[in-house]
Amino acid sequence: MAGLSGQWAFAFGLLGNIVSFMVYLAPIPTFRQIYKKKSSEGFQSIPYVVALFSAMLWIYYAFLKSNTTLLITINSVGCLIETVYILLFIFYASKKARVETVKLLALLMVCGTGLVGVTQFVVKASERANVVGWFCLILSLCVFIAPLCIVRQVIQTKSVEHMPFLLSLFLTLSAIMWFFYGLLLKDHNIAIPNLLGFSFGVLQMVLYGLYKHANKIEKQEQIMVGKEQQKSPEIILF
Repeated sequence: MAGLSGQWAFAFGLLGNIVSFMVYLAPIPTFRQIYKKKSSEGFQSIPYVVALFSAMLWIYYAFLKSNTTLLITINSVGCLIETVYILLFIFYASKKARVETVKLLALLMVCGTGLVGVTQFVVKASERANVVGWFCLILSLCVFIAPLCIVRQVIQTKSVEHMPFLLSLFLTLSAIMWFFYGLLLKDHNIAIPNLLGFSFGVLQMVLYGLYKHANKIEKQEQIMVGKEQQKSPEIILF
């Protein structure tokens, strides 16, 4: 039974790697736009810096646990991709945005180094993985809660312009895979945040289904108004 559970965990972890890789590639259109404009104005580096820190923290957690090779592989790839994103952002950012990004990077690196130091020299070896796991869990919950701002914006504007369906779909699928991976390994630090991620992912897709035609209707109304304005006679005052 334990062997079968391990095989299923490996299968879900492998699928999680594939889907998570697609999630990591999702910002490519954004950076293509930055490259064309030669400016990162209008975009923020916070999501990429936090994603990099999260990936590094999960790698540290994986090294403290057993049977977590699949966590190491995807988060190592994530570190590489997020580093490329951050370097591109810094290269095309304004001086102010560049300084803020470097400060945030430095702050998180100091926090990460401090966490490693405390867990290695203060926390008992038997409790080390649990302590780091709780930090990973809290950080993952924060990452999954962040889209609530987008959800509120969609409800207020009745527009899904800033909430791509494919990204929501891949995030939901990723949460499903990693939830079952954590559940089968009996690791609540992996399972719990992904359960929340699944819930938010489904919510985003439901909202997309409700408001996906709103942009088209608005554009059609704008076109009709434009045509009516062209047809209406001009009043010339002398």
